[in-house]
Amino acid sequence: MILGIMGAMPDEVDQLCAKLENVTVEPYGGVEYHKGTLAGKQVVVCCAGMGKANAAATTQVLITKFGAEKIIFSGIAGNMTSKIGIGDVVIGKTVLYHDAQLDMICQNPPFLKEYTGDATLIAAAEKACADAGVKALMGKIATGDLFVGDSATKAAIEAKCAPDCVEMEGAAVSQIAAKNGVPCVILRAMSDNADEDGHEVLVVKKFSIGEYVATATKIVAAMVESL
Repeated sequence: MILGIMGAMPDEVDQLCAKLENVTVEPYGGVEYHKGTLAGKQVVVCCAGMGKANAAATTQVLITKFGAEKIIFSGIAGNMTSKIGIGDVVIGKTVLYHDAQLDMICQNPPFLKEYTGDATLIAAAEKACADAGVKALMGKIATGDLFVGDSATKAAIEAKCAPDCVEMEGAAVSQIAAKNGVPCVILRAMSDNADEDGHEVLVVKKFSIGEYVATATKIVAAMVESL
């Protein structure tokens, strides 16, 4: 089995790449694909880049060129719920777009308005979070090509689809995975609250996300070991 592991930013995959053994790096389409073993399993780890187009293209390459049979996407997100806090994790039970015309998108394969995380991968993620002492919520993730960093935008997304967190890649990964019949799961560690403070910390000050990524890396590594 070959596992494809994705992030949107270098920081989200660098720590995981450092854990790989027998590594080779293959550039393709502007992305570096790190092939190696983790806990004795074959994996391909890559930084897709931010946004839906980058996520979709890289997912298809992982499947078609590198033979990924399961896909895990791990990264950070803006919290949209009071059920969890900064540093906690949302495991994508359902993933959807908050900025798309869903009734048109679903007219083509995989004919879905929202996407469901794979049950086996979700169970592995839940166990990995519990073992790491990380609070996790199996919930709804909303995706759009916009960094959510103001209260008005946050409120509009809440009114539209009431997600537990908001990010920029998950639904695109999930759509392409579903289109190819490949199980996947989206994991998101909460780095901010998708408001003005989040914009100040992550965009204006270019805040390091290393603290949150360390948590995600530990969880993904444990998942791979269990699969």
